[in-house]
Amino acid sequence: MEFELPDGTKLTLPDGATGADAAAAIGPGLARAALAVKVGDELRDLSRTLPDNNGAEPKKLEIITDRSGAEALELIRHDAAHVLAEAVMELHPGVKVSIGPPIENGFYYDFDFPEGTSLSDADLERIERRMREHIDADEPFVREEISVGDALERFVEEGQDYKVELIEDLIRDQGVHTVSLYRNGDFTDLCAGPHGPSTKRIKSIKLQSVAGAYWRGDARRPMLTRVYGTAFFSDKDLADYLERLQRARANDHRRLGPQLGLFTFSEVAPGAAFWLPGGTAVFNSLVQLSREMGNERDYTEVKTPQLYDSSLWETSGHWDKFRENMFVTEHEGRAMALKPMNCPGHCQLYALGQHSYRDLPVRYFEPGLLHRREPSGTLHGLLRVRHFAQDDAHIFCTEDQIQQEVAGVLEFAFATYAMFGLDVRLELSTRPEQRIGTDELWDRSEAALMSALDSQGLPYDLNEGDGAFYGPKIDMHMTDSLGRSWQLGTCQLDYNFPERFNLVYSGADNAEHRPVMIHRALMGSYERFIGILLEHLGGELPVWLAPVQAIVLPIADRHTQYGTQVRDELQTLGARVELDDRSESIARKIRDAELRKIPYMLVVGDREEEAGEVALREHREGDAGGLTAAAFGERLAGEIKNRVR
Repeated sequence: MEFELPDGTKLTLPDGATGADAAAAIGPGLARAALAVKVGDELRDLSRTLPDNNGAEPKKLEIITDRSGAEALELIRHDAAHVLAEAVMELHPGVKVSIGPPIENGFYYDFDFPEGTSLSDADLERIERRMREHIDADEPFVREEISVGDALERFVEEGQDYKVELIEDLIRDQGVHTVSLYRNGDFTDLCAGPHGPSTKRIKSIKLQSVAGAYWRGDARRPMLTRVYGTAFFSDKDLADYLERLQRARANDHRRLGPQLGLFTFSEVAPGAAFWLPGGTAVFNSLVQLSREMGNERDYTEVKTPQLYDSSLWETSGHWDKFRENMFVTEHEGRAMALKPMNCPGHCQLYALGQHSYRDLPVRYFEPGLLHRREPSGTLHGLLRVRHFAQDDAHIFCTEDQIQQEVAGVLEFAFATYAMFGLDVRLELSTRPEQRIGTDELWDRSEAALMSALDSQGLPYDLNEGDGAFYGPKIDMHMTDSLGRSWQLGTCQLDYNFPERFNLVYSGADNAEHRPVMIHRALMGSYERFIGILLEHLGGELPVWLAPVQAIVLPIADRHTQYGTQVRDELQTLGARVELDDRSESIARKIRDAELRKIPYMLVVGDREEEAGEVALREHREGDAGGLTAAAFGERLAGEIKNRVR
């Protein structure tokens, strides 16, 4: 058998060779470090026989070690889930096990405890100790292929009803005749694999929480007990992760929002924020930024309806593809829906007028309100809501203008993110399985986006199959201060909507031509962007965006009149300034202002009043010296106007 290694060299192995044989053939050090083997796109146990290429081109082969990144972590987290099940079954005889997959930052396993028995976070330390015993025992993961009949007999005898159901579903849905089992110690699980060589490769674990989870996510099925945990290759990596997790909890926008007086939520409007005055100021500042930057780039702001007849959504394709995510109603016998996006309305707006090639490109911008029927279980603060507004725009242009317009969108995006010090990476997503339009249209649109990116020399990742149902897209991602990746903006090229809405323009030849449509949002939704920004910055917003930009702190009650004068002077410049006139000590006032993360504190006492000055303090930085109120006002106004970061 012949394989191609990552460096391009060929590796020849005898028939029947395993992944472990491949690692040993490359070198003894690699053999010791090996966790699994990747053949083509398939990850396999080291102990499994490698697939023969049967005379075809050699398959790519890679040995997975603890340096292989996410794939290696996912492998040992899967291992850890099995060790968790092993420990729980030993400590709680009679428990039934269901599934235990690796997930993005760790793993979980779902259990059904006997009646009268339960598990809480207080039990995790005891389970963790037992898990470490099994990890230290260096128990091998042993794979076994058996018939479905034997597997059913085994799990029925053990009373493992969930495993029985899983096997029966495999027989019914996939027609399988055999299944694979994995054994570590005395625990055997139904599992497709792969797994590492033994438990000792896990190194470092931490059980984190206990939660409830319905079997197969169905509220009509039994409620199981889910135990979450994580695993790493070293104690240091685990400690770093737990520290990031602690910071993430401290920076959670759902905590920071109410604490900073920005927004709150209520059960009377699930999935929709109630914006407090401070949060409304932040929200409006972002909308104003969109407007100003859009005006500079010849965008025209428009306003379209909230509620549309179903015929509009039938034309766009949303009625078939997206209706379950829309709020639908009926009036006077007509089916109608609140808009979940602006694009069909903008197509209708374009169609209501006549356009010449001289008018193109037409760039519509609308920070309009949108509604989506998100399931209750997916709602998450500002990050996943039902009611939101996007910095949404649609460009109608000729085919010859595509490259220039996409370049303009990307320039606009980079300029926007630079305001907040955000570095972004680009990702090109191509046609999904469920889509509208011909393959020819998709070929043209994908090629156009690739050409636009390549012409500017912009690096990008390819994300095949993740485009919108109407066209391919360029997504913009950033990594925040906690190492988490977020998608911010998108630029989507669409030949389909102009076709479906019969959009035209009059060309230089006086004939009708079809425009191309570009969908564009840079912040995404303002709600989600604010949530991401709060967590990325720990609530410390730049001065121009801060809900309160400065606060005047009189040292004693007799200084309140002068403090009021300073506040009023700064407010006339358009700054958001408050006066703390409470009869509290100046130390308490400073502490409270720090907790509110107000950028500037202006302390005023006898000396400042006599000199017509303020004693300036900067958030987290402390004393910044004295200056006149007018000088500070000029400085603050400049920072706000120039949106200093």
